Amino acid sequence: MKKVFLVLTLIISASTIAQTTSDLQKHYEAFYEQMRLQGDVAGVVNALTHLNVLAPSQERRDTLAYIYANESQHLQALNTIGIEKQDSDSDLAVQVKAISLKALNQPKRALEHFEVLNTRLPNPYLAYELADLKIQLQDAPGARSHIEFGIANATDEMKYAFYERQQPYEVPLKAAFLHLKALVQFNMDQTNIDAAIAIIDEALAIDPNFNLASLSKQALESRKATPEATKE
Repeated sequence: MKKVFLVLTLIISASTIAQTTSDLQKHYEAFYEQMRLQGDVAGVVNALTHLNVLAPSQERRDTLAYIYANESQHLQALNTIGIEKQDSDSDLAVQVKAISLKALNQPKRALEHFEVLNTRLPNPYLAYELADLKIQLQDAPGARSHIEFGIANATDEMKYAFYERQQPYEVPLKAAFLHLKALVQFNMDQTNIDAAIAIIDEALAIDPNFNLASLSKQALESRKATPEATKE
């Protein structure tokens, strides 16, 4: 009799726990939808975190990591989905890893993930990121191939955002590529500064308010003037 009672108790307990977990999952699913509708990012993170504990899902983890990355919480994003390259990663997961690693100044690791994205769906925006990272890693020839692809395929409607000023601004993507092309030109032949300046002038002709290009031009002109100043 005691054994029967014990079995019944275990069955009831298991059923209660399952019911409680199911109820909690339904609660946080409803909570997630409400927070999403209200645009409450902290609430969405809270709901997804609870759901990932109650009913782990790769899709939810990817979404949570994306939200962290979108809020510039890149370390939290990577802690959620990891940093290793995996063939099973969704496009969203690869994107989060690439963006977050770049933001955390890990260009070599970021490049691996941007290259995966580029093999899945090549486009001018990915070409820009690849070129930028390869310049940082001193791979000028590799960067040049992505730049040429970008210049050939960037449309007038495509823009790229820059943040070196207090107020972020956008320029045509083609102008951004021309700026990178000038940097590659200089890196590959530092004796021909005029060639790099001429390419920057092409970028400024597209967008005269391209602040970063203007700063680069000033730096190149200053470098060009330095030997003359030394002779004096």
